[in-house]
Amino acid sequence: MQKETKAAIQKRLNRIEGQVRGLSRMVEEDRYCIDIVTQISAVRAALRRAEEEILRDHVSHCVEHAIASGNKTDQRKKISEIIDVLGRTDR
Repeated sequence: MQKETKAAIQKRLNRIEGQVRGLSRMVEEDRYCIDIVTQISAVRAALRRAEEEILRDHVSHCVEHAIASGNKTDQRKKISEIIDVLGRTDR
C-alpha cells in the first residue's frame, strides 16, 4: 500500500472504530432502535469507502505493476484476486 493511502486509510479506520464504540454506547444507553440502525448504516458506508480506497490503491499500484511487468501469470493472478474480492463484496 502506498504511504499516503496507508495514512488516509488508518485515519478513516480510526474514525470508524470511534463510530463502532459510539454504537456500543447507544445500545448500553437504550437509545432508540432506529437511531442505532441509522448509525450502523453510516458505519457500513464508511467501511465501503475504506474498501474502495484500498482497492483503488491496489489497482493503481499492484495491478499496474503486474501489467507493466509483462508477466502473464502475475497479471491473471491480480485480476482474479480483484474479481474474487468484488464477488464477495455483495454478499
